[in-house]
Amino acid sequence: MNLIVIIIGAIFVNNIVLNKFLGICPFLGVSNRVSTAVGMAGAVAFVMVLSTMVTWLLQRYLLDPFGIAFMQTITFILVIAALVQLVEIILKKVSPSLYQALGVYLPLITTNCAILGVAVLTIQNDFNLIQGVVYALSNAIGFGLALVIFAGLRERMDLANIPKGMRGIPISLVVAGLLAMAFMGFSGIV
Repeated sequence: MNLIVIIIGAIFVNNIVLNKFLGICPFLGVSNRVSTAVGMAGAVAFVMVLSTMVTWLLQRYLLDPFGIAFMQTITFILVIAALVQLVEIILKKVSPSLYQALGVYLPLITTNCAILGVAVLTIQNDFNLIQGVVYALSNAIGFGLALVIFAGLRERMDLANIPKGMRGIPISLVVAGLLAMAFMGFSGIV
């Protein structure tokens, strides 16, 4: 039952983007097209789950036993950077079109605070490895869900007659706020 609470809480109630405001850069930057948003969500999910597993193991078996927990942030950032390089190499070989579509945002996954935030929150919430992986995967699904919904809304906004002063980022921020309010409706579930 505990895993169900973690899953529902991470995807809907405490969405990493819409509730904790982590990962806003790719949320606003890659949400112009649904296809690009899906690719970014997949890349973020891969890196988020793998980095959470690796950082949990490093925290439990290296940083805590040797009393160097103060090195957590720099260690986690190095792990995330290495995993992003791995994703970049894989995407370049497997899907060059997606690699081109993601452009500059792919290396920005390294500095995506949602990935670092999930790794740190996993340790702070004192999750075991299974709970941490479920938490990371659920946050990745929540991030992807918010990103794809927002991308779909932005594609629809391109067809709408929006006043000149509200076009672009202003209307995107208004819509993102409304989307966050819609996700707040799930607050009573867990």
